[in-house]
Amino acid sequence: MFLKRFYDDGLAQASYLLGCAKTGEAIVIDPNRDLQPYLDTAAAEKLTITHVTETHIHADYVSGSRELAQRAGAKLFLSAEGGPDWQYAFAKEAGAVLVHDGDIITVGNITIEVMHTPGHTPEHLSFLVTDTAAANEPIGIATGDFVFVG
Repeated sequence: MFLKRFYDDGLAQASYLLGCAKTGEAIVIDPNRDLQPYLDTAAAEKLTITHVTETHIHADYVSGSRELAQRAGAKLFLSAEGGPDWQYAFAKEAGAVLVHDGDIITVGNITIEVMHTPGHTPEHLSFLVTDTAAANEPIGIATGDFVFVG
């Protein structure tokens, strides 16, 4: 599995590109508006961004999820949790797949279990990551401001 963390010091915002070495598929979690680093890294690693998702509706920066999915020809996965006041207004228009607690997103040999973790925002999700080529247990979690380490 390929993993790269992108961090914007000015926004204190982290995003991730995870890729399956076997299939060449990749997912980006919480992309910001500057899409080029994700596209450049995927190309350099011979990966195709096939999935884009975010942990929550962002009020602290402008998300690049919708544009990245469109530019990469990727599927967009968004939270269906949190009730009617916390739904993505553009989800239907963007052709997004709405995910719930317990759903699984498969990216090659990588499985991503969707966990509803309300608190930061009501629709907030965390993503439990398992690289099934190397392990049968999760190896990490993307929490998007739900858990801070350090």
